[in-house]
Amino acid sequence: MAKTVWSMCGMCSVRCPIRVEVDDGEIKWIEGNPHILGRSLCAKGTAGISLYRDCERPQTPLIRRGGRGAGKWDPVSWETAIEYVGEKLEKIISQYGARSVVLSCRGGPFVDLPKAFIHALGSPNFTNHDSACGRNVHHSSLSVYGLGRKGFVYDIKNSKHLVLFGRNILSSLRVAEVQQVVDMLEKGGSLTYVDVRQTLTGIKATRFFLVRPGTDYALALGMINEVIRRGAYDKEFIEKNVVGFDELAKFVEPYTAEWAAKECGVKAGKIKEFVAEIATQRPSVIFHPGWMMSRYKDSFYATRALHILNVLMGNIEVTGGQIFSKGPGDCGVKGLRSLDAQVPKPEERRADGVGWRYKHFDKGPGLFHLFYDAMITEDPYPIKALICYRHDPFSCFPDPQAQKEALEKCDLLVSIDTHYSEFGWFSDVILPESTYLERDSMIATQKGAKPRFIVRRQAVEPKFNTRASWEIFKLLADRLGIGQYFPYETIEDLWQWQLEPTGFSIEDFEEKGFVSLTEKPIMYDRNNLHGKFKTPSGKIEFVSQRLEEAGLPSFKPYESPLHPPQGKFRLVFGRTPVHSHSMTINNPMLHELMPENTLWMNRRAAEKLGIKEGDLVDVVSDTQKGVIKVHVTEFIHPEAVYTVHGFGRQVPLQSRAYHSGMSDQKLMEGLLLAMDVAGGGLCLCEKFVTVRKSPRNRKRRVEL
Repeated sequence: MAKTVWSMCGMCSVRCPIRVEVDDGEIKWIEGNPHILGRSLCAKGTAGISLYRDCERPQTPLIRRGGRGAGKWDPVSWETAIEYVGEKLEKIISQYGARSVVLSCRGGPFVDLPKAFIHALGSPNFTNHDSACGRNVHHSSLSVYGLGRKGFVYDIKNSKHLVLFGRNILSSLRVAEVQQVVDMLEKGGSLTYVDVRQTLTGIKATRFFLVRPGTDYALALGMINEVIRRGAYDKEFIEKNVVGFDELAKFVEPYTAEWAAKECGVKAGKIKEFVAEIATQRPSVIFHPGWMMSRYKDSFYATRALHILNVLMGNIEVTGGQIFSKGPGDCGVKGLRSLDAQVPKPEERRADGVGWRYKHFDKGPGLFHLFYDAMITEDPYPIKALICYRHDPFSCFPDPQAQKEALEKCDLLVSIDTHYSEFGWFSDVILPESTYLERDSMIATQKGAKPRFIVRRQAVEPKFNTRASWEIFKLLADRLGIGQYFPYETIEDLWQWQLEPTGFSIEDFEEKGFVSLTEKPIMYDRNNLHGKFKTPSGKIEFVSQRLEEAGLPSFKPYESPLHPPQGKFRLVFGRTPVHSHSMTINNPMLHELMPENTLWMNRRAAEKLGIKEGDLVDVVSDTQKGVIKVHVTEFIHPEAVYTVHGFGRQVPLQSRAYHSGMSDQKLMEGLLLAMDVAGGGLCLCEKFVTVRKSPRNRKRRVEL
């Protein structure tokens, strides 16, 4: 019998709302929710059917047999797997305490479940992948506004000018955001794109600045200087809401457009022309602060400079600018019940040092990479178990070999995921989660100008012996004697418990797949933003009390990035609209669209080395080497080489992705703990590599 199921995509971390057509237990069609996305969906979203049908994923719980990473597994029942994990955890906790257990996830709207589990266990060590992604953006936002990176939404559709520093927004790929960009361009808005290479976003831009790698901060400082010199900022808004404008003006005095031009390679006249244009378009000008800004040693300050440019434009709480994210309380509705809120907060200090050794960082998910340091040094205490839920640190973080050496200090590694991750392959236990089309999820709140409650609904029965995360954590909690913090037996029980304070029921989601909490966007009174900024001063802080108290400058003097040594290149990486990092590399449909990555190389640099389009090249780091096909182009800075992240996988059971393409993170040797001390983000683009023509015989490689 045919039916429509309202649900949420799970092919990447955006989680677009979708409509699924099911007939006689088979998925026939997937499209974007027409009430929100007008039926649009990306290539990854449509490949969800392919994920569901794929047999090259864990089909039942697995317990390792033999050495870690040897690939020998015993298929077991869920009862056996839960008992095995429970027994191991009990032994670890009895010897080292609950604090020795770390749980990491990929973040997103459903983290209440894993966070409640680890806290109920008695450990403060909940974390996620974000120190290799958006921590610099988050912490810089906190330092300026007292609000995290999700504290604002961007009204791109009504903007007159969108400025992107390396934010390849058309490839990223948030469908609703892309629609907004297209709408803005069709209405005559401008798009300025800054990057070390040309991209899908760059070719749609009205202005493209090709910059030298590592000089984003210099360009932003040059722009601030020019904005202030011209008086092209919102004086009234700044006088009323900002602390530290005079200090900023003095700091940027030497960073003129002419100075920035020498650093970045962008002509001074072009910078001035750009500022003259935005001066006529403000306040509806958005400097997007970026998302994945774990790149260079000064990425925190580069992002902070972009936040400051937004404030100079006066674009807070205006049409076409930054709008405060609103929640249920702004709509007169009580929020969802939280599992984690019912759990007594562990009093132990975090092992990553966040909150006590690093007081200027947000304690929330902390900084994942610092747990490796704690594993090795046992300072402040030993770490003996790591549970990764939908998180593959070997693909996400640099230097997997260094990670493995630290993990040898752990007595238990558990992977909860829908697919074989590189970390999962190294783990002791794999608990297979059902794919998003096979599972229900908790209800979550989606904040914004028009907040709503959202939920994922199961479209089809699980194809294999897999479970939903709400079942897996409930099974583990019951086994470990903390089941009282998970007061449900079925997903219907959980939904009812969550919704009880709100006055809504799960039936209210039947019509559109979500519950909207307001009909019209909610806007605060821009002339009275008292209490909206959560900084110590209650105002926007160009001079940040939080940073100054930590002994860090609010304005960091610029340091020019190193030029690559002779014969070397700076390794940079990015995304494609076809794949979601390493998650989808083995997806049958997406693999067919993009089976491997290539290495972008500047034409002049390639000619000097005798390298031609399509040649196989060796990319050599300190001890690691990758082999990859080269793409010779004029549209990349000659100091850099670029590749798409996520390839080069080494899980033999993933036959399509196995050894397909090159892994960039394996070449990032020595960068696992290379952190921006102000922002907490890793410096992933601070690696130089050698590129040379490979002796590998491509024909023989194919025959093998």
